[in-house]
Amino acid sequence: MQDRVVRCFAASSDRGLVIELVMNRSARHAFEIHVQPRYLDEQSQPSANRFVFSYTVRIRNVGAVPARLLSRHWIITDGHGKVEEVRGPGVVGEQPHVAPGESFEYTSGAVLSTSVGTMEGSYQMLADDGERFDAEIPRFTLTIPRILH
Repeated sequence: MQDRVVRCFAASSDRGLVIELVMNRSARHAFEIHVQPRYLDEQSQPSANRFVFSYTVRIRNVGAVPARLLSRHWIITDGHGKVEEVRGPGVVGEQPHVAPGESFEYTSGAVLSTSVGTMEGSYQMLADDGERFDAEIPRFTLTIPRILH
């Protein structure tokens, strides 16, 4: 197994939290992943314990080899510690092929029964050179505005 270098960066803005992850299995297989979660007040019903969030993910190939995103694995944890795992092919009905220097962006959502939760996971990738690898997504927080400092 090859060494990997992980660099994480987090910053908040008025539009949410941005998480950046760069995983280098080698200079040949490297992806940068940005996640920006957002609370959807208009779709949420706090009195019914329904909190709806969207998250926009941008996956950028910063390596030397094109790769296809085959599947996803999400671990979603609500504020009570209840864990839900989601696995499936691709993302939003696609299995994007991302060439070096190119990006793929999509938006999806999650519904929690608490006003705070977390998500983390991984994408299972297949590089054009035949190597399979996981692009791990670091934990990020889903929260309604002004709940966490």
